[in-house]
Amino acid sequence: MMMLSDLGGKEIVNLNNGERLGIIADSDIIVDEKTGKILTLIVPERKLQFKLFAENDYIEIPWHAIRKIGNDMIIIEL
Repeated sequence: MMMLSDLGGKEIVNLNNGERLGIIADSDIIVDEKTGKILTLIVPERKLQFKLFAENDYIEIPWHAIRKIGNDMIIIEL
């Protein structure tokens, strides 16, 4: 069993291109209110952190895109 607090501090890495997308501590989650299951991770996009009026300054990662949760990182496939 893994608790939400266990995810804190893990880096999110895209399996397809090796891109580092951020750290889970900076992210939000969307939870299905009826089932309690996590639907999506919302990760602030690093590239846009200095823009003041960015339209999409975050990346939505569907929970089904997560391939592996390791000790230090979360591997996703987008």
